[in-house]
Amino acid sequence: MKVILIENVKGTGKKDEIKEVKDGFASFLIKSKKAVLYTTKSNEVLKSELQTRKEQEEATLKEAEALKEKLEKIHLTFKVKSGSNGKVFGSISSKQISEELKKKNFDIDKKLITSEQLNTLGTHLVSIALHKKVTATLTVVLEGSD
Repeated sequence: MKVILIENVKGTGKKDEIKEVKDGFASFLIKSKKAVLYTTKSNEVLKSELQTRKEQEEATLKEAEALKEKLEKIHLTFKVKSGSNGKVFGSISSKQISEELKKKNFDIDKKLITSEQLNTLGTHLVSIALHKKVTATLTVVLEGSD
């Protein structure tokens, strides 16, 4: 009996796959809402749903690309206290970078920002994962304050 899997089933297949299984197992999968019976109608619904997901993914990717372009034009500058050798007292965290971006009307979660410890004066590059395929590089400048 042919079924369309609604979720991943270990040993059988992944979500949205069409599988040929034994009648008893198909009955179990359908009753436990892990699959639906394969018909021309259910196949059309599956294709429609996959197309919708693809369009949403493309739209999300375009938004991420546009946001990347805007972010890469920005230079964040932090005034920090530092020692005589250019070493900063403390460091700039991803939370501080996120808050500074919020002031510039960018809502970026601090968990998306990856950077080493920003604890020396100068220019630093910080990566922001906007999408699994899009990563923006932000320029952060640490300047000594008097």
